[in-house]
Amino acid sequence: MGSEKINPRCQDTANDNKDEKKSKPKKFKSKNPGLGVYWILVCLRIVLTLIPQTGYIHPDEYFQTVEIVAGDVFDLEVERPWEFNVTFPIRSILIPKIIYGIPYIVLGSFTPDLSYILGWDVRTPYIMLILPRLVACALSFVTDYCLYKICILYGQKFRSRLLILATSYVPVIHGTRTLTNSLEMALMSVLLFLVADCMIMSDKVIDQEGFLDRKYSSSSKPVERTKLYKMRAALPSHSLRRCYPIASIVVAGVFNRPTFLAFSLAPVFFWLQRGISSKYCGIRAFHLRILLFTLSAVPTLLIFILADSFYYGHLTWNEIGMGDVSLANFVVTPFNFLLYNSRESNLAHHGLHPRVTHMFVNIPLLYNVLGFTGIIAVSNFLIRASQARWRELPRAQSLMMLMTASFLIPVMLLSLVPHQEARFLIPITLPLVFLHAQEIQDLDTKPALTYRTHESIQDKKKSALNSQPSTKTVPKGSRSLMNLWIMINCLLAIFFGFVHQGGVYPLTAHLKEIMRKQTKTQVIHLVTAFMYPIPQSLLVQRNSRQKYFDPVTKTKYLIARKFYAYELGSESFPDVVHVIKKIVHEAEATKNKEHLNYSVYLALPSSLVDDQSNFQASDLTFTRDSVFYPHMSTEALPQFTQMSNILSTSNVYHLYNETDQPDIDTKSGGPAYFQNVKLKQTSEDSLTGQLLYFLKQFSLSLYLVKI
Repeated sequence: MGSEKINPRCQDTANDNKDEKKSKPKKFKSKNPGLGVYWILVCLRIVLTLIPQTGYIHPDEYFQTVEIVAGDVFDLEVERPWEFNVTFPIRSILIPKIIYGIPYIVLGSFTPDLSYILGWDVRTPYIMLILPRLVACALSFVTDYCLYKICILYGQKFRSRLLILATSYVPVIHGTRTLTNSLEMALMSVLLFLVADCMIMSDKVIDQEGFLDRKYSSSSKPVERTKLYKMRAALPSHSLRRCYPIASIVVAGVFNRPTFLAFSLAPVFFWLQRGISSKYCGIRAFHLRILLFTLSAVPTLLIFILADSFYYGHLTWNEIGMGDVSLANFVVTPFNFLLYNSRESNLAHHGLHPRVTHMFVNIPLLYNVLGFTGIIAVSNFLIRASQARWRELPRAQSLMMLMTASFLIPVMLLSLVPHQEARFLIPITLPLVFLHAQEIQDLDTKPALTYRTHESIQDKKKSALNSQPSTKTVPKGSRSLMNLWIMINCLLAIFFGFVHQGGVYPLTAHLKEIMRKQTKTQVIHLVTAFMYPIPQSLLVQRNSRQKYFDPVTKTKYLIARKFYAYELGSESFPDVVHVIKKIVHEAEATKNKEHLNYSVYLALPSSLVDDQSNFQASDLTFTRDSVFYPHMSTEALPQFTQMSNILSTSNVYHLYNETDQPDIDTKSGGPAYFQNVKLKQTSEDSLTGQLLYFLKQFSLSLYLVKI
């Protein structure tokens, strides 16, 4: 801290920005593509949300958010997941109720009028799907905005970073889904922005304090000293800046997903230790911040605990009125979550992974080129830290160190847990993009400021940052990385946005149409295997478990259930057929007794229907009702080896078209009675047969089962 003009940037980058301002050539603006491409990508993100994306990333995108909220708001028939059981709930209801419940409530308020005008229920599967996704899409732009604001605060280049963020499939696909991880990414972005703003404000005020103190000490005139004293007293307070918002965000993030503790650890620590190395903000300020941060978190904490306690029925107004309240009446869902996940036997039900899965599998899967760049940079960072080469690392209280810690610490902590999924890491998107986006493409045609070596952030200030890069090397490498980045992200966006489990939503919409046309005395039974469960809230069926009151007859009644879903996971096919036979026979008995018609359907990936020779069901007939493209299930991958065999054989094959394929009759008891795909010698070109066979496997088949 000196008497020079105060610079609102980290100490590591103070002189860099001075040199940048002096060295900006006039032709720089003409070469700058600006934000036009970014705004096009913004529109593309919205359009992709509205199409809609038929891909299905994980069941949690429905069953931990919209399935519960839609069931509560519209009183629909839904399957409540085990995380929301009333005896030991591990998920908070408040955030999903606010974020997705309010749009659903607004929709519900207009539904009677619109349905009367249009003549049909506006709560279609499309509207029920898109409405919460539009909210998630809006929240995904929070990360964009926070990244932009942080760059503006610290004088960093934002165009390249915004472009890399907008071309990443993580905010475009994951960010527009109703995953709790997507909201966690938005909360993490806001937290980083608030902490970065507090850090730069503290640097400004502390610099001003030092400057005024030196002027005050060197001045001998009473009038001037009085003026300087008043100026110092008029400086804004910074020590507790944004304490309540930061504490509230941390609490909300933890109740949204308790893993937010790992993500918020670094930002909160950096907020606590701002300026404590100076004589104007010592260790007392650090302890005071801890105390007031804790107290600021209490109101939000109580709101969440009370909301969950009332929702799950552990606390009632009658108990409060009678004074019969104890600690057992309060539900703390993050504590239950941590207690459940602390047992490895519980995690085994969801899948156990090696401890290095996050670092070497999930980060490359999510961020590909950017992820590899981050892994290499972190490795170099840890090597230098282990060798005590402190001068080659960012300053401890700098923005670069904040972003590095916000990337490294969560990955390390979450790697300690044996259950590791890629979506758990998407909150590190902002720090990773901020640190390494310019290594993929620099729109400002200057090298990105990184912490690779001490030379790169100190000795190269006058050379690299003030000179234009070589047109023979840097642009070519940048274009190659950018092209690779765009290509990989486009492929992953197509896969996770439209192909992965992509037949589930069209199947649900098709079932809704079938149920709309059926009679009131008909029931649908759907058996699914080797695919994700369908979100029943999209079917918009009234809750059959809820008792309704008829004001005319003054009696209570139940609504007959019209849809039953049987999720069999990866059960063997003989077991699947056994379940179907049991369902059919029970439905037939009910039909004879109560005159209740029924339909039994089986849905499974088309990649499996060519290998069912072990099926034995002597009294069932499977007729293909529909096929939904595209669809790929990792539980039933396409048979690429069989494609190679077809290509290498001398015979030429083709697939039956849907119009000329006969029903699959199991009454004959033949070994291949469940084959939807049949091969036939023909004179067609082998390439056509191979292509048809390949495309056929990327679909979801729906069969009507009859006795």
